[in-house]
Amino acid sequence: MLMASLSDIGLAAAINILSAFTFLLAFAVLRIQPINDRVYFPKWYLKGLRSSPLQAGLFVSKIVNLDFKSYIRFLSWMPAALQMPEPELIDHAGLDSAVYLRIYLLGLKIFVPIAFLAFSVMVPVNWTNSTLERSNLTYSQIDKLSISNIPTGSNRFWTHLVMAYAFTFWTCYILKREYQIVATMRLHFLASERRRPDQFTVLVRNVPPDPDESVSELVEHFFLVNHPDHYLTHQVVHNAKKLSSLVSKKKKTQNWLDYYELKYSRNQSTRPFKKTGCLGLWGDRVDAIDFYTDEINRLSKEIELEKDRVIKNPKYIMPAAFVSFRTRWGAAVCAQTQQSRNPTVWLTEWAPEPRDVYWDNMAIPYVSLTIRRLIVAVAFFFLTFFFMIPIAFVQSLANIEGIEKAVPFLKPFIEIKVIKAFIQGFLPGIALKIFLIFLPSILMIMSKFEGFISTSSLERRAATRYYIFQFINVFLGSIITGTAFQQLDKFLHQSANEIPITIGVSIPMKATFFITYIMVDGWAGCAGEILRLKPLIFYHLKNFFLVKTEKDREEAMDPGTFGFNTGEPQIQLYFLLGLVYAVVTPFLLPYIIVFFGLAYVVYRHQIINVYNQEYESAAAFWPDIHGRIIFALVISQLLLMGLLSTKEAANSTPLLITLPVLTIAFHLYCKGRYEPAFIKHPLQEAMMKDTLERAREPNFNLKEFLQNAYIHPVFKGDDDSDSEVMSEKWEEQEPVVVQTKRQSRRNTPLPSKHSGSLSS
Repeated sequence: MLMASLSDIGLAAAINILSAFTFLLAFAVLRIQPINDRVYFPKWYLKGLRSSPLQAGLFVSKIVNLDFKSYIRFLSWMPAALQMPEPELIDHAGLDSAVYLRIYLLGLKIFVPIAFLAFSVMVPVNWTNSTLERSNLTYSQIDKLSISNIPTGSNRFWTHLVMAYAFTFWTCYILKREYQIVATMRLHFLASERRRPDQFTVLVRNVPPDPDESVSELVEHFFLVNHPDHYLTHQVVHNAKKLSSLVSKKKKTQNWLDYYELKYSRNQSTRPFKKTGCLGLWGDRVDAIDFYTDEINRLSKEIELEKDRVIKNPKYIMPAAFVSFRTRWGAAVCAQTQQSRNPTVWLTEWAPEPRDVYWDNMAIPYVSLTIRRLIVAVAFFFLTFFFMIPIAFVQSLANIEGIEKAVPFLKPFIEIKVIKAFIQGFLPGIALKIFLIFLPSILMIMSKFEGFISTSSLERRAATRYYIFQFINVFLGSIITGTAFQQLDKFLHQSANEIPITIGVSIPMKATFFITYIMVDGWAGCAGEILRLKPLIFYHLKNFFLVKTEKDREEAMDPGTFGFNTGEPQIQLYFLLGLVYAVVTPFLLPYIIVFFGLAYVVYRHQIINVYNQEYESAAAFWPDIHGRIIFALVISQLLLMGLLSTKEAANSTPLLITLPVLTIAFHLYCKGRYEPAFIKHPLQEAMMKDTLERAREPNFNLKEFLQNAYIHPVFKGDDDSDSEVMSEKWEEQEPVVVQTKRQSRRNTPLPSKHSGSLSS
């Protein structure tokens, strides 16, 4: 009997298309309203290339766009988003953003030819059978387009085998080509980019303790001895968590003082007052300006005392330092070599760029990182499997049978065609989406606890865990019935070769669910992303209730970033679904293609006009992209192998064993050929860049350029005068190198004109 028809899927698709179109139409109208300009074009404000349209004109024109011609061109943002060429996009938004967009293009390059081939060859082969019609199984018309409609032991399975090989070879060809392109883009970007502090700087960790010398003296002596021709300067790392808290508190207090001073300047007849109790609701009534002035003075004294304590107290100095070199070549040699015979001390790695440093984790002792990562691994294991329990419960209710069983009196209402289509096409996907809302925040907290010292590495680790979570809970959890621990128990008590069979048999039956999930999460999700409803609401709420100064208005205009830790795992789920269902149920492929096409246009617009990336890793995440697609490809091959083994396709199944072997061999080739470009910096490239810069700027003062680059942000003033004062203070604290009494340091040279030490 038929459980669902193509018309039901069509109605569900219509609902999701209507939702997406509504979001896009709302965005097209809201983006041209002057009052929303800072929400939809914040990047141009941050670059200083756009001014507020609220400054002049009639009051109504400040809020509503009265140019009716602009409403006719409501879709003009789409071609505008595609007009900027990629080199200009890299200059405008950075290589990370440009390469992130290439993930969507990669999806189109892989799946458009695969879909064309699948619909030309496999769909007719599947459709021209009557296996499901003759059976008593519950099936949908989509299943008639799938491998489920092929009779057991049929020679038609050879078609699926040949297509599996074709799809694998095409995917690998595109992956290799794209890996090569991105690696070339990265090397070109690093070679052509302007001078950056991280190109000359290495992070040194696990500096061994020494009773005769401070960490700063020890670092300087070590690198003067072992890198005498290239060492330039260093900045030791301090534990400044408490100081950061005080600086943040002072900043908030200063905002309140600015607000009350502005309020008083507008009406000097009365002084502003406030209550000193919680949230200003009760307590003594005092003069607001005097209160916040006194509070700032008190905090300033605390900050100065804490700064002196952090600078002078050895307990605040961590066994780590940012060591800078005179050349990129010297930094590359140090970052990529072992520094001592004991491989557990003097550990060196490339320093993140200053914007990318996650300062809170710099104070974590290196010896505790292994324990922290073990704790997080155990916590993630339990999170993954316990999280599936509520997801499975909601998924069981988010379908016709589950709802009718839970609330039988609603059955006549639920059986109405429109309501039934809404439940089948929208509710399961949205229920799963709701449960995943808080997951990225939890995973990011875990990554921070692990102690990674850069924002980019935090996001990459969180993305990896998010992908694993989605693979287990969203993909496997949606395919296999039962709770997580029931599934785990089942897997533990069956042989490894039976697991692909168990999952493979269930895959064709879940095509309808994944189609609805793609429409809800992919189509409507992309349209919701460009609408920016949450930032829009929060901006206007902050602007109305909290914004006190122009500085507050700029902070309320939060552009955000493309969110690698959440966006990339979501994209990878679609790669997994596309590769798994390409041979099994090709009908799913057009939905994935629509997602990649829509997402490319939407995120290109967002990167050009909205997102302000916090860091630049020069596309260091691409090996993760490549590896996860290879993983999805191998999973699809293993599951197809398991499925065909239940179809008595004994002749064709053994030939599938070769595919995972070839795919893994291809991955190892790419890993050896292209991945080093994302991990190491070629000495040839470094020397070439150094030589060119010396020829162009022979008198450039590199030490002055680097001296404040890796100072903790709390030691940097808000303006130039403050920065100069802090720079002088650091120079006053610069330790004087003295000859040590230890025999091992008798040959340490005195500081040269080019060397020096700084603290951070």
